[in-house]
Amino acid sequence: MLEAQVIDLVRRGLRDEALVSILRAYKRKVFGLALSYLRNREAAEDVAQEVFIKIWRALPRFDGRATISTWIYTITRNTSFSAIRAQRPSSSLSDPDVLAAVEMSETGTVEAAAEMDGAALLRLVDQLPAKQRQVVMLFYMQEQSHEEVAQMLAMPIGTVKTLLHRARARLEAAAGRAPNRELQ
Repeated sequence: MLEAQVIDLVRRGLRDEALVSILRAYKRKVFGLALSYLRNREAAEDVAQEVFIKIWRALPRFDGRATISTWIYTITRNTSFSAIRAQRPSSSLSDPDVLAAVEMSETGTVEAAAEMDGAALLRLVDQLPAKQRQVVMLFYMQEQSHEEVAQMLAMPIGTVKTLLHRARARLEAAAGRAPNRELQ
């Protein structure tokens, strides 16, 4: 439905109106996907803005062969990867986040489990493998459905569910806790 509307608007020379429709439908999802890759709110906002500029420029070439969501998520994924490549500074122990991660891994997670708060949980999520981290961020932090996460990351729903299951197990083990039913 949105695809037909966008194609019709573009054909009529109403590219700005087409972008408004896309923004309404995908603003939050594009930001969530960028955030899952970049793990930095400001960088994700910049990428999301760049994505919508790229979409606006490319709208005349959108022909509907792929779904609009697949097309948008591909642009988002590629733009996020470009941003990651552009900002690859080397980590240093003078960086407070790196130092905290090192200290946490040195002291173990038993102490962290005793006082698990949001920041500690995010540090544990940050230590997950990239794909597990992405699905956790999208599913729990951005409150996307299994289907939306699968579509955003271009993977089968079963893979998303498996990655979530493995991530929960890793988080529970890292926190030194019994399984937390809240995460399921």
